[in-house]
Amino acid sequence: MMMWWWILIPVVLVLGLFLYNGRNRQNTVKRENPTGILDNRFAKGEISKEEYEEQKRTLNTKN
Repeated sequence: MMMWWWILIPVVLVLGLFLYNGRNRQNTVKRENPTGILDNRFAKGEISKEEYEEQKRTLNTKN
């Protein structure tokens, strides 16, 4: 009976650490600003240079 405690305690501790770590990752949501999203889209080639500059001007006038 004593041998099971030496197995059970580390398993419970490791499981608890995994659950705690997973919960922390869910709470940290990465928020990106509109300019960063626009820069990423331009870098990926999703929008042309003209669209990029027009949208950048639009974002800067709203500030």
